[in-house]
Amino acid sequence: MVKSLFDRYQMKSGFDEMFESANVPRRHYRRLVERLRNFPLKDLELKRRQADQAFLRQGITFTVYGDSQQTEKIFPFDLMPRIIPDSEWRFIEEGIRQRVRALNMFLVDLYGDQRILNEKVVPRELIESSVHFQKDLVGFCPPKGVFIHVSGIDLVRNHEGEYFVLEDNLRTPSGISYVLENRLVMKQLFPNLFADMQVRPVDQYPTQLLENLKGLAPLGKENPTVVLLTPGVFNSAYFEHSFLSLQMGIQMVEGRDLVVESDKVYMKTTQGLEQVDVIYRRVDDAFLDPEVFRKDSVLGVPGLVRAYRAGHVALANGIGNGIADDKAVYTFVPKMIDYYLGEKPILHNVPTYLCGIPEDRKYVLDHLGSLVVKAVAESGGYGMLMGPSSTKAEQEEFRKKIEANPRSYIAQPVVTLSHHPCVVDGEENLRLVGRHVDLRPFVLWGEDITLSLGGLTRVALKEGSLVVNSSQGGGSKDTWVLYGDE
Repeated sequence: MVKSLFDRYQMKSGFDEMFESANVPRRHYRRLVERLRNFPLKDLELKRRQADQAFLRQGITFTVYGDSQQTEKIFPFDLMPRIIPDSEWRFIEEGIRQRVRALNMFLVDLYGDQRILNEKVVPRELIESSVHFQKDLVGFCPPKGVFIHVSGIDLVRNHEGEYFVLEDNLRTPSGISYVLENRLVMKQLFPNLFADMQVRPVDQYPTQLLENLKGLAPLGKENPTVVLLTPGVFNSAYFEHSFLSLQMGIQMVEGRDLVVESDKVYMKTTQGLEQVDVIYRRVDDAFLDPEVFRKDSVLGVPGLVRAYRAGHVALANGIGNGIADDKAVYTFVPKMIDYYLGEKPILHNVPTYLCGIPEDRKYVLDHLGSLVVKAVAESGGYGMLMGPSSTKAEQEEFRKKIEANPRSYIAQPVVTLSHHPCVVDGEENLRLVGRHVDLRPFVLWGEDITLSLGGLTRVALKEGSLVVNSSQGGGSKDTWVLYGDE
């Protein structure tokens, strides 16, 4: 029985999401623990197999780049949901709205008057040395002054349970499809739990996204044509692209399906050319338009930037967002919040050392064995040195990289992420073990700034690992935001 599963659960050092002490669940988890205590292990094992089969049928996969053995992998899913009470969620929501608003104001300013650079709040050299700063777009402001239509803000909790922002994802953030599919599967497996637990729904996301995209249409068209631009089937998030286009009822297109004529974008159809008003693009800036960015790109659309600047097509997200989620620029977000909003940050950053600053660089090089070093241009858990678990050879490799190109690296102290009970295989039966987790709420900007209720909880399924990315062996959980606090 699952009673023995809970009884044998051993809390680790740090913050446990479910239990406040041994065998004592936190208030908002009590009902869940009570309901699952007498759940037979063989039934739980069956539920887990059913979940895996559901994901397999849906084709919910991701691509591991550089994996010669297998291109597509099923995203691991853990049955034990993460629960966030209403008061905690309202704090998260307020903090993320504040942050995204300040980041958008930063982008409007950066590609406009550049006050924040002229007043030396943010170093000009830091911005102009970034590969993500699109100098050619200075002087251009997108429709309604919004660059960040879709974002994913990564949160972690320290050993005391305090939330910190680990990273801002403002370009083409992925993972919302897992949020929606995780919920669908959990509702099929445990339908009675949702009524008992008063869990808030997540399924309104595609409707809200489509409404926001339509609102960007030039000339206020009543029935604008909206498409989703994908790099194609070999992209790691291709499942999500096809999933969202289907959910929103819009065409998914590749660059070869679009053409620009007279600074307007058209989609090739069997009926001829159809003008496109809004593009939800999941193609990175560098590949978006070979006339402006990489000349060798076959993923984008020649002339797309001309059409964008002419106001004949809207893009979500805006071009040039990458400068605002550059891992070095991240350090200055608290100053942006103060500068643009005159407020103190509700959610704080993880302390960060900029290797481009001599005194920071010296500290990092002297403490490589105790820090997490990140390449500012990488994502997905790539380009990282996990100091405490690294070898001397790996540390020396990063030392040379930092010394050769200091602007490209930051370092942070190791944050002991909170952990959450997960159902894993034991020697005889399933067992419950603590694994580190983070949280990525997804943010939509339309008439208002709205958050997906809960977002994606990612799990570092490897024993002792702090890396939650799917590409590095991570998985996910369904995230429940409650209507109340228990």
